[in-house]
Amino acid sequence: MISFVLGVEDLADTRFAVSPLHETLLSLRVLQDPGLSALHIPWRRSVVGRIGPLDTELLMALVARRRTIPDFLAPQPTSFAPTFDEQLAVVRRASPARVRHDLLTAHAPDPLPAALHDATVADDVSVVRLRDALCELLRQFWEVAIEPEWRQMRLLLEADMTYRARQLAVGGARLLFADMHPNLRWHNGVLHIDKMISRHRVAASGRGLLLLPSVFAHKPAPPVGPQEPPRLVYPVRGVATLWATPRAVDATALASLLGAPRARLLTLLEEPLATVERVTPSAVSQHLRVLHATGLVTRARDGRQVLYRRSSLGDQLTDRQQRHEIATC
Repeated sequence: MISFVLGVEDLADTRFAVSPLHETLLSLRVLQDPGLSALHIPWRRSVVGRIGPLDTELLMALVARRRTIPDFLAPQPTSFAPTFDEQLAVVRRASPARVRHDLLTAHAPDPLPAALHDATVADDVSVVRLRDALCELLRQFWEVAIEPEWRQMRLLLEADMTYRARQLAVGGARLLFADMHPNLRWHNGVLHIDKMISRHRVAASGRGLLLLPSVFAHKPAPPVGPQEPPRLVYPVRGVATLWATPRAVDATALASLLGAPRARLLTLLEEPLATVERVTPSAVSQHLRVLHATGLVTRARDGRQVLYRRSSLGDQLTDRQQRHEIATC
C-alpha cells in the first residue's frame, strides 16, 4: 500500500493536468501485454504494424516485469497541458545518477534487461548517451502511436477532469475519490492506494496532489519512489468509446444543424479568431454570439479585440464532419 498524507493546504492545491508523455509511457504496458486491457486491442492492432522500424527491444525494456516505469521518464507536468516536447526536454536534463537509480528501482528485484544493463554499468557518458537515445525513441513512438489519436484522447481526458472537478465541488475529497477506482480509499486525511508492489507513506507537506487522468492506466499509478511529489495517474472514464468506429455522418448534417454560414465559421475557429468591436460585420458577430450561446465556441477579451475559438463540443462536431469528408475523398 502507498499512502499520501494530505493536509488542508494540500487539498486546496489538488489539481489536474494532462500529460502526453505519461500516456506514451503507459501505452507501452498495453503494447507489451495485450491482455492488460481488451478495450485497447483496436489501438494495439493498428500500432503494431507501424512501429517495425523502431528499436522495440529497447522500448519494451522500459517496462519492468512488475509493469513499473522509471520515474525520471515521467516528470511532474509543470503546467496544465504541457506539450510532449516540453516534457521530453525535462527528461533530457536528468542526471546520470538519477537515470541509473530510477532504472534499477523500477526493475528491482529483477536485473536490468540486456538493452539497459551495459550502459548503466559504464561511465556517465554512456548513461547520458542511453538517456538521449531513450528520449529520441520515445519521440518516434509518440509520433507514430499516440500523436495521431491525441486530439480525441485529450477530449476524453478533459471530460473526465470536468466530471471529477464537479465531484470535488459537490462532495469534497471523499466524493472525488469515491468512484475513481476500487483500489483508492480516502480516510482521515490520508489517500490510501491498495494493491501496490511497494509500501510507503508520503507526507505531501504543502506540495499538494497532482491528478493525471489516463487512457492507458488500468489502475491507480503513483510514482515508484517515495521521494517524488504526490502524484496519481488514474484510469479515465469512457475509454470504451475511444476506439469505437464512429457512425456514418451525413456530409450536410453540420450545415443543416447550424446553417451554412455558422458551420463554415465553426470550421475556421480551430485557431483563435479576433473580432474588433464596431468593425466586424454585424452578421459575423451575430453568428459568433449564437455559437457562443450554444457552447460551441469560447471567447476571451484582449483589449478591444474579442478572441473566439472552438470549444471541445465544437471540436467534436467538426471533427466528425472532417473525418467523414476525408473518408469519402
